[in-house]
Amino acid sequence: MHTAFSIALAGLFSLSCFDSASAQNVRRISFGPAAPTEKVAYTLQTVSVRASCFPPQLKGILAYIALRTGRRPLVTSGFRPHAGRSHSQHRNCAAADIRVPGYSERAIVAIAEDAPGIGGIGRYCNGIVHVDIGPSRRWVYC
Repeated sequence: MHTAFSIALAGLFSLSCFDSASAQNVRRISFGPAAPTEKVAYTLQTVSVRASCFPPQLKGILAYIALRTGRRPLVTSGFRPHAGRSHSQHRNCAAADIRVPGYSERAIVAIAEDAPGIGGIGRYCNGIVHVDIGPSRRWVYC
């Protein structure tokens, strides 16, 4: 048993030496700097949801909700430059419409109300909750 282990270890060592020796002769191709990987506390419902412009304060609210629920909020809507209402925080990339799987909209609203920096909170009867960093206000649309 000891001999088989020694042979296997010697084989692995020789392969690693071969790889490093041949790696010196390999021409490396660079495609530029790697994109920074940022951990986010939310998930986008679809690739068309625009959230890359979310300010740190809004990301903090979403992180707070994720921490309190143990689940990452699903962002159904983010930046919408042509949002219907002129005062919509979606136009400024300062709002997110979310769902949290396994939580009712009432439970999400209750958690969001304690989030640092929260502004507006809206509740829709389809299970979606609106959170933003604008002026403090509350609404329910059914």
